[in-house]
Amino acid sequence: FDEQAVREFAPGLEEVLVIEDKGPFLERHVRDALYGGPHQPVVSGTRDARGATLVPAAGAFDADAIARLVGARLLAREEHAGARARLEQLGAADARRSPELGPARTPFFCSGCPHNTSTAAPDDTLVGAGIGCHTMVLLAGPGHGNVSGLTQMGGEGAQWIGMEPFLTPQHYVQNIGDGTFHHSGSLAVRAAVAAGLDVTYKLLYNDAVAMTGGQQVGERPEGHSVTQIMNSPISEGVTVHHRDELDRIQREFREIAGTSVIIYDQTCATEKRRRRKRGKLVDPAKRVVINELVCEGCGDCSIQSNCLSVEPLETDFGRKRQINQNTCNKDYSCVKGFCPSFVTVEGGELKKPKKEGRKSPFDAALGMLPMPVVPNAEQAWGIVVAGVGGTGVITIGQLLGMAAHLEGKGVITQDAAGLAQKGGATWSHIQIANQPEAIYCTKVGTAEADLVIACDAIVAANKATLAVMREGRTFVALNTHGSPTATLVNDPDWSFPGTACEQALGKAVGEGHLGAFDAEDVAVKLLGDSLYTNPLMLGYAWQQGRIPLSYDALMRAIELNGVQVDNNKAAFEWGRRCAHDLKSVQSLYAAQAVIQLVKRQSLDEIVAKRVEFLTGYQNAAYAAEYQAFVDKVRAAEAKLGSKTTLTEAVARYLFKLMAYKDEYEVARLHTDVAFTNKIAGMFEGDYKLVHHLAPPLFAKKNDKGELVKRPFGGWIRPAFGLLARMKGLRGTAFDIFGHTEERRMERRWIADYRAGVDKALAGLSAESLPTAVELARVPEDIRGYGHVKARHEKAAKAKWDALLAKV
Repeated sequence: FDEQAVREFAPGLEEVLVIEDKGPFLERHVRDALYGGPHQPVVSGTRDARGATLVPAAGAFDADAIARLVGARLLAREEHAGARARLEQLGAADARRSPELGPARTPFFCSGCPHNTSTAAPDDTLVGAGIGCHTMVLLAGPGHGNVSGLTQMGGEGAQWIGMEPFLTPQHYVQNIGDGTFHHSGSLAVRAAVAAGLDVTYKLLYNDAVAMTGGQQVGERPEGHSVTQIMNSPISEGVTVHHRDELDRIQREFREIAGTSVIIYDQTCATEKRRRRKRGKLVDPAKRVVINELVCEGCGDCSIQSNCLSVEPLETDFGRKRQINQNTCNKDYSCVKGFCPSFVTVEGGELKKPKKEGRKSPFDAALGMLPMPVVPNAEQAWGIVVAGVGGTGVITIGQLLGMAAHLEGKGVITQDAAGLAQKGGATWSHIQIANQPEAIYCTKVGTAEADLVIACDAIVAANKATLAVMREGRTFVALNTHGSPTATLVNDPDWSFPGTACEQALGKAVGEGHLGAFDAEDVAVKLLGDSLYTNPLMLGYAWQQGRIPLSYDALMRAIELNGVQVDNNKAAFEWGRRCAHDLKSVQSLYAAQAVIQLVKRQSLDEIVAKRVEFLTGYQNAAYAAEYQAFVDKVRAAEAKLGSKTTLTEAVARYLFKLMAYKDEYEVARLHTDVAFTNKIAGMFEGDYKLVHHLAPPLFAKKNDKGELVKRPFGGWIRPAFGLLARMKGLRGTAFDIFGHTEERRMERRWIADYRAGVDKALAGLSAESLPTAVELARVPEDIRGYGHVKARHEKAAKAKWDALLAKV
């Protein structure tokens, strides 16, 4: 730092404004150099002369932030029309920003990531996070221990040297990645041994430096293997266990004095996917399917697997779960969810549109597409691609950048990528101009986007994305498909805020500037994979005349990318056709050309569907009991002259209680033709079904006293058929399954529910109706099977008793 240069620069100045990101490093040096001079100016930067914050120490610091800062300082001294206009524009954009629309799309582990399981720890265990993809344990919910913080790479566990004297007898568990261990983490382990720490290192070996592209760990030709890390034979005190025993082993290790190590060995899910595609790793012919009629929507499968490929499914009988076969990486942890709805399909393969039978967007029979008018980018043309990390958002930015380069245009791209965006919000900012001199900054500024390709609605409706939009200028190409966020893992009732997002975007850009459709649905149906959603969106935006690049340049960029060239070109072309005539494209794979809003079922339809179901569940007499009780509630509510809110609640939740899923019902639903037809529609080839069950009469228990599921092969299907026909024994003296505590609880709830509703009807009034409705909806909270259901039932019973006292 040249103090003399600063002193020569400063004479005659009233104020020196230092712009730096993030801390006041230069600002302090400038202030010290000018302090005590004959004409000492005011030095401001992170704070002004009064101590108010000027430059934020956190968050993005871009050209807009500098504009706000410099503009305000200029206008404080003299009027400047250009500065005032820009500040007013920035202020108006700020005012238009909507609040966050519920849960944000935070970073999360990939589907099937080993860290979904490896980072699990007892909640009363003190855990240290480390550097790597597993850092996202800081964002994970319950089940990952009491995470105490994060250290620098190679410092993992060293913080416990200072913490331990104040927190004993607490045992510490430190996560550390294999790449970090090879880089410098081994020194931290040696330091822990030297300090005599009571610490367990959980070395997470995923066979790749996944955070930076899947490189091989270490420089040796054979890599840095688990056996090399151990540097000792298995016989010398090293034992090998299945990952299902991790919880027990961690509990045992925290009783061990000194430094101990657990090596968790499971290959990175993304790297597995890459290797399988390249033929370097066997792709298991085994997939997981959920029978949604057996599913209770409890979410235990999400808790067990921590996996976002377990998605919500809305049905006539409430929210259930389904497996997204396009994103599933075949980890199979979800099967451990305590629920008999899980079936593995072993052998065969998923049905996909065959190349020879697949419709081509270039087919002359579909008609010629008109070429759009390509905009002229004399000034910088701002494009923002917003989506989910890991789905190809950055690739779209790269394609646009290459196409602009091929045309000799000026282009700058800036991406938000890396660990912080894995599974979370990701942006690619692209600025294109005829001449490089027309581009002034690397990022699309506030209210300066000409196009937003919204590959995900939540990220598009994020404040950061809304900020770049300007009404009447920005066009938004929106993929309306709802991908779940990490919130779903611990909140089974989470819903995708699609409507709210779409409304926020429409308000931000104005009428006629929002093009919305389910691009993933088109990609899966016409191309066989959701991976082609983003290039399809690119084609849609280009056909709308919102990208200042030629068709030939974009096609050449796809070729130079060298990945699935033909499919990506086809995806681009299908996107063009969606922009030109969406209904015609949808009609190619849907029975109806127009996607209509789902009509809300009437009360009569709700009741009729459940009467039909209960007849199959038990018999017509059983269904008639249900019908009669609902009719009684309906008659009582009609006297109030109100809507049928209470009757609908009773219709839904008395049915839920009466259709409890015992062994007979699970067998009936698994052998139902609707489920077998579903499987046949999804798979082809020679496959078999394997069911994963924990029959309460003879299933083993774990060390927590919970029943453990195990697989049942093809022989169980005929047994299911026999068991389903024995449903008439349900509730009789010959019901061998009816004597368990779970079955007695289920039957008790039916009687208690009717009695409670009768009590509410006896004093029903306009004032008591809301409480009666809330009471009637309590069974919604009773979900799952076995110990999962027992836990939910206990909470529901407390809620029921409190409400019953009020009616």
